[in-house]
Amino acid sequence: MSQVTSSSPAQADADRYQRRADSCDVMLLLEGTFPYVSGGVSSWVNQIIRGFPHLRFGLCFIGSRRQDYGAPKYALPDNVVHLETHYIHENLSATQVVRSRGDAQAFAMMDQLHGMFRAYDRSDSTSNSALAAQLAELIPMMADGGKLDQDAFLFSKQSWDYLTAQYRTFCTDPSFVDYFWTVRIMHQPVWTLARVARNLIPARCYHTVSTGYAGFLGSLMKMQTGRPLILSEHGIYTKERKIDLFQSEWIRDNRNVFEKDASQIPYFREMWIRFFEALGRMCYQASNQIVALYETNRLRQIIDGAPPERTRNIPNGIDLPRLSALRAQRSEKIPPVLCLLGRVVPIKDVKTFIRAMRTVVNQYPEAEAWIAGPEDEDPSYAAECHAIAEGLGLVDKVKFLGYQKIDELMPKIGLVVLSSISEALPLVLLEGFAAGVPGVATDVGSCRQLIYGLSEEDQALGAAGDVVGIAEPQALAQAALKLLTDPQRWYAAQAAGIARVERYYTQQMMFGAYRELYDNALAEQGAAATGAAATALRCPVQH
Repeated sequence: MSQVTSSSPAQADADRYQRRADSCDVMLLLEGTFPYVSGGVSSWVNQIIRGFPHLRFGLCFIGSRRQDYGAPKYALPDNVVHLETHYIHENLSATQVVRSRGDAQAFAMMDQLHGMFRAYDRSDSTSNSALAAQLAELIPMMADGGKLDQDAFLFSKQSWDYLTAQYRTFCTDPSFVDYFWTVRIMHQPVWTLARVARNLIPARCYHTVSTGYAGFLGSLMKMQTGRPLILSEHGIYTKERKIDLFQSEWIRDNRNVFEKDASQIPYFREMWIRFFEALGRMCYQASNQIVALYETNRLRQIIDGAPPERTRNIPNGIDLPRLSALRAQRSEKIPPVLCLLGRVVPIKDVKTFIRAMRTVVNQYPEAEAWIAGPEDEDPSYAAECHAIAEGLGLVDKVKFLGYQKIDELMPKIGLVVLSSISEALPLVLLEGFAAGVPGVATDVGSCRQLIYGLSEEDQALGAAGDVVGIAEPQALAQAALKLLTDPQRWYAAQAAGIARVERYYTQQMMFGAYRELYDNALAEQGAAATGAAATALRCPVQH
């Protein structure tokens, strides 16, 4: 397998993966997930690759900075023939030396593109085609040495004039310095990804597992090669980035107390939101097929600019034979263990889970909370979680286990708990159901669908647990206590979860749907290649 890195040398612990491939069937475009981050999306990627052993997969990993990631969390399957890693927020140059005048026409075209984004109307097909045409004309100019290459954007006189004019016209924040660096940090990855696109090994089709930076790279590959692009969104990327941006402390708001309006989003947060919305629209427009995990997210994709006729739902599926075998390992007694399986990060709202445990332990002293997930993604948040557990006198009751193998964990727990403020269709609930463990979850994503059922037929199977509001530790505690202290209710929830996952959420169902997507994409690419070859035979090159 070939391995390419940008910004720094390859990791020594990844050397064992070295093999060489010049092309692949499916190039997966992965932002901050597999193989360097564990968790739901990465587990799904690993599942998909292993589910299609006859296909040769390439991996293009896009991360923030190398120091934000450790060694690979997954052993790469044999059918992964290429891995390259790129870090888009490294080497942000602080040099402010004007190197050239810059091309006025190129910057005028960029200004027109920004104007199209601001005036975007998803219902206007001519607006979509005009935006795509403008972007297609600009992309070649971004090549090294082009009229709008990275140096021209960062260091030319024309760029300085453009930025200052944009600041005076649009910016409502008084700090030009913060505006200047926000624009640079926001846009420099665009040039990095354009460079990645020019050098990426050929693939028969491209599959991005989010919009955002990976989706933008997918858009570039579609424009550059004409080959099919598939988009799978587990969560809606722009929605999740908005949550991150509203919680971020690094985004400045320099307005004084008299200038601030509580009803207005600070300008730099708004800039980042618009930026990710624009990347999302480009990916939606470029994608041949757009996959959501459930209907609410599919409708959200359409609102955000996805052409409805290209959208579809494919729920996650679990390895039922492997997980169902774990039921035999369970004891007859319901374990008094509430387990949150997930990263210790704000979006999982681990703090609410810990606070709920104070009430649980007060009423059910044998109960324990297990938090099974890595803490290295947001160490400061993890430290705050430890401090809350200590402050509530729960050090002996709340156990931070780090990453755990789910097969070893499931037979020992009584409830799967999700206290998240955002989810899509969480695999961990389905895996718990298959292993015979009911769940309590917040009312986010498809959790209500998974626990109570979707259709009338599905709902007739019963409740596989309970659903509570976001950030309501008391409600979470009471829902958990009702299940753990009432064996009849618990066993009924267990039976409902098993029946639901066996009927609607198996791995084989998911693989069947993706097999159809891949077969269609590869057949389309093959037909296009055959047509191109036939055209070449009829129309010899003119010299």
